[in-house]
Amino acid sequence: MPQTPHKLPTPTPAPNPSVSSSCWLPRSRRSPEGARRHLEKLLAGFPGGQRFAEDGLLLVSELVTNAVLHGTPVDNKIWLALDVNDLRLRIEVHDARGEREPVIRAATGADNESGRGLLLVKSLSQRWGCCPRFPIGKIVWCECAPTADRAEAVA
Repeated sequence: MPQTPHKLPTPTPAPNPSVSSSCWLPRSRRSPEGARRHLEKLLAGFPGGQRFAEDGLLLVSELVTNAVLHGTPVDNKIWLALDVNDLRLRIEVHDARGEREPVIRAATGADNESGRGLLLVKSLSQRWGCCPRFPIGKIVWCECAPTADRAEAVA
């Protein structure tokens, strides 16, 4: 009787494999632009990554801008960490000012040029928050769904 060749089991793919990237940014008014470029590069290398671009670019700009404006110049650097998988994009911004957590302000007037950033983060994110960074500082993070998924959830 002929024997059938032994079949090796097919490996099960990891659920929602992700791609990560991180970098130091100077505490500078140019850093939000650098953060957007870093996110664009990450999303370009991830299949379907463009689904996160619309919200992700705005979210990374807001979080980095807040760190530039409200972070302390202790080390003059901001750490940006990005992670994307099929279901979500996670953005983390680390700064050295731990004693001052972000606060969503009450509605601001139409003429005010600032104060809406965290409202945008809250409305575009599935989840967001702040936690301590050891030995010093804080991490402000958010996670967003692909734009198409968010549109379907609203409909």
